[in-house]
Amino acid sequence: MHLHDVWFVLIAVLWTGYFFLEGFDFGIGVLTKLVARDRTERRVLINTIGPVWDGNEVWLLSAGGATFAAFPDWYATLFSGFYLPLLIILVCLIVRGVAFEYRAKRPDERWQRNWEHAIFWTSLLPAFLWGVAFADITHGVKIDAHKEYVGGFWDLLTPYALLGGLVTLTLFTFHGAVFASLKTVGPIRQRSRAFAAGVGALAAVLAVAFLVWTQVASGNGRSLVALVVAVVALLLALGANAAGREGWSFAFSGVTIASAVALLFLSLFPDVMPSSLDSAWSLTVTNASATPYTLKIMTWCAGIATPLVLLYQGWTYWVFRKRIGTQHIAGGLPQPAVAGAAAGAVALPAARAEGSSAADEAR
Repeated sequence: MHLHDVWFVLIAVLWTGYFFLEGFDFGIGVLTKLVARDRTERRVLINTIGPVWDGNEVWLLSAGGATFAAFPDWYATLFSGFYLPLLIILVCLIVRGVAFEYRAKRPDERWQRNWEHAIFWTSLLPAFLWGVAFADITHGVKIDAHKEYVGGFWDLLTPYALLGGLVTLTLFTFHGAVFASLKTVGPIRQRSRAFAAGVGALAAVLAVAFLVWTQVASGNGRSLVALVVAVVALLLALGANAAGREGWSFAFSGVTIASAVALLFLSLFPDVMPSSLDSAWSLTVTNASATPYTLKIMTWCAGIATPLVLLYQGWTYWVFRKRIGTQHIAGGLPQPAVAGAAAGAVALPAARAEGSSAADEAR
């Protein structure tokens, strides 16, 4: 295996980590309007990701940086051709981060409601657009002999791409609902689990259609294995959620996302961005990669830094592993005990349960 093949795999791993972690972030943002019934419950949902949402976005920066350094032609064609959707995603991520931090800066109801609207829409739009973008990358776009995208914005919105966007939106929302039921106590936990059952069933229908379409269009034996794993894991996630086994449901929903991303990259290889005009004009791991010396230096740096980042992020999740509820919010009412919640619903001091980036929420 050449270094450019290794970096193709590493970039796939980085995108998998991003979608796994940021996926439930986006899902929580969507749930603030669909599950939470009042301001206190919205604060609970936001605080479940308060300590980790910004760390999750590091995976996106790493994936983008790795693509820029390891496959500069892929990066140039992707970011120029997908300029408008990627710009929308970037603006959403900026506004979303500001909304998390500024929502509690003033007690005014209108102020907080406007930021909550921002959290909802800036979670929903990227969740949809990432699916559109990766569906287009996998299916192929209009790239000419000079490695330049020659299509327009509307050329990216094909039926296949729109289906891919709906898959990521529903799958991330399901992932977020399972995470919410895993991290909360009281009625919001029960509503999150019930909502996960409904949106998970919808995600299963859409995901099977999209993944089968991908397999038929550009799949191979290895991608077929990923398809089977994704479908089985999603069914197991739905079953575990119905049985109240939230930890297993979250693990299986994560496996579903990882397997779906693996299927896309396995279908893509050795291309990194196929041309729908002429297969000879496609960008591949060979003609789009950086020099071997660059890849060698990157490999050494990644080998040293990656384990440290993983250890630190894993420690963060361990520290903020306990459940929270409205009783941890200033002014919130204590919740009655819920059957099956005693083992995981250990009360924490509010500041620790909510995390540093959402500390103002406890005031």
